[in-house]
Amino acid sequence: MEHRLSKRVQGKIGLLVYKRGMPVATGQIRDASKRGLFIATDYTDIQLNQTVELEFRFPEQQERNVRRLKAYVVRKSDKGLGVDFDGVENDSFAISSLMQWLNKHAISMDYTPARRQAH
Repeated sequence: MEHRLSKRVQGKIGLLVYKRGMPVATGQIRDASKRGLFIATDYTDIQLNQTVELEFRFPEQQERNVRRLKAYVVRKSDKGLGVDFDGVENDSFAISSLMQWLNKHAISMDYTPARRQAH
């Protein structure tokens, strides 16, 4: 069982992942909290505890309203990356804006357990 320190909000926003100032991958925010994000991506050339920059914009806003956040990788899976904002300097307004946007545009995510196959 996972223990979360802050509430997660589900949603979908596309983003770019940067390593050392260079864009290396695309992804999509799937859920977020004030402390971090889960990013759906097939990008795997990344290490745990590595710092990345994440660039996104809210879909209804113009290009010039791009936001950037720094985070470090705390989890890797075949479905994506878990990143944490703790320990890196960020614009708290950008994190608050992201959380407000996701709350406003929340999507319902159905959980359907995988069916067991008879042997």
